[in-house]
Amino acid sequence: MSEHEPSIGKSSDWFTPPGIFAALGLKFDLDPCSPGPGHWVPARKIFTKADDGLRQPWHGLVFMNPPFGGRPGHVPWLRKFFAHGNGIALCAARTSADWFHQIVVPNAELLCFPNGKTKFHRPDGSIGGEPGTGVVLIGMGEVACRAMRQSKLGACYAPAPSLTTGDQQAEEDERTIERIEAQILEAYQEKVSADYFDDAYAARDPVAQRLAREPREDHSK
Repeated sequence: MSEHEPSIGKSSDWFTPPGIFAALGLKFDLDPCSPGPGHWVPARKIFTKADDGLRQPWHGLVFMNPPFGGRPGHVPWLRKFFAHGNGIALCAARTSADWFHQIVVPNAELLCFPNGKTKFHRPDGSIGGEPGTGVVLIGMGEVACRAMRQSKLGACYAPAPSLTTGDQQAEEDERTIERIEAQILEAYQEKVSADYFDDAYAARDPVAQRLAREPREDHSK
């Protein structure tokens, strides 16, 4: 268990390092998971735990570092973030977890994996130790994705759709394959029918049989 993912019942307050915001160079419209006023997240409006940001309407460019308390505790926040579709979210880079492939990969416009292990800040201002896993920044919208690419925080990737990503994508891929197979079969049947017609005509017409056996003269000269 990494240091910034405590067991259920312990604090889930781990603050994003200020250096990430300096590298992004953005002013956000909303921080829906704020620890409180006066924090260094550059956001014009905040929702604290008391506001229950998950239930509030979101607006504009959002920065979201959701609560890490409990293994799947951040999943509802990620769902709302993708539904909003504008901003940057931070979460654990658990690329082997089912939620990462079910929620993050199919929806993210851009993923940025910062170099090294991100050391979060504790509520008392001290810096936490090296966590057991890396994090990923998730970009949605043109402004957020451009800032992530220009930040030099780490490697950025745009997820590509896969034949195995989600039931809907799998069904669409199956329909595409069936359509291509039908087109190939139709073209083959048309060719077979044409060949059969030529053979039947030649067998019924002696002159056509003779012409079919004789080499054609080249009249291009």
